[in-house]
Amino acid sequence: MGSYRSIFISDVHLGTKFSKAELLVEFLRDNESENLYLVGDIIDGWAIKRKIKWMQSHSDVVQKILRKARKGTNVFFVTGNHDEFLRPFLPLVLGDRLMVGDEFEYVSHERKRFYVTHGDFFDSITMTKKWVAVLGDYGYGALLHLNGVLNVIRKAVGIQRYWSLSKYVKDNVKKSVNFINDFEGILVEHAKYKGYEGVICGHIHKAEIRELDGIAYMNCGDWVESCTALVETYEGEWKLISWIEEGEHDTIPV
Repeated sequence: MGSYRSIFISDVHLGTKFSKAELLVEFLRDNESENLYLVGDIIDGWAIKRKIKWMQSHSDVVQKILRKARKGTNVFFVTGNHDEFLRPFLPLVLGDRLMVGDEFEYVSHERKRFYVTHGDFFDSITMTKKWVAVLGDYGYGALLHLNGVLNVIRKAVGIQRYWSLSKYVKDNVKKSVNFINDFEGILVEHAKYKGYEGVICGHIHKAEIRELDGIAYMNCGDWVESCTALVETYEGEWKLISWIEEGEHDTIPV
C-alpha cells in the first residue's frame, strides 16, 4: 500500500465501456493520501446522454471516493468538458472535505504554487468547435474498439506487452502531436502569467512530468488506457504511477 501527500487522477470517463473503473477501485483501495484531486472528466456526461450503460464498478469508484472523504481525505473535484454538466452549480462544497470547482491552487511540500485545471479551457477545439470535439470523441472510441481487437490477437499469439493503437496515433500523427504541443504551450503560458510555478492538468490522456519554459508541467494521464496517477510524496517528490492491466504497478521514469 502506498501513502502520499497528494494523489491526482483525471479522465476516468465513468459511464463509458472503456473506463478502467475496476482497476481504479483497486488503486484507490491500495493507496492513501491526505489530498485527492480529481482533475476532470471523471464522469462522462457526453456518454450518459447517449444512454451508455452505467456499470456497478463505476458506482464503486464513486462510493470509494465518498468513503475517502468521510474518513478524512480532502477531495477536490475539478470539472472537465465531459462533466461540464456540473459547471452551472459551481462552486460546490459537499460536506467538510469534498469541493467541486473549475480550478484549484495546490501548494506543494516545497511551497510551490501549482495551477490545477482539467485543461479544456485551453483547447481551442473544445471551446470554439464543440461539434468537432464530439466527432473526435467518436473517433477515439472507434480506436479504443480496435485496441480491444488487437489485444485479443496479441494475447492469442503469446505477446504479453500491451500496445495501444490510439496511443500510437496520438503520439505519432503530426496533427495530433501539434495539437498537444499547442495545448501544453498555451497552458504553461497562462500559468506563468498568473504567477504559478507549475501546472497540473489532464484532458489529453498523456501522462507526463517535465519542465516547459521554466514551468513544471504535469499531466495525470487517464484511466481509459494508461491507468496513471500523479502523486506527491511526503518528501516532496513527484511521481507518475502506472496501474496497468497486467497487474504490474510501475513508477513511470520521469
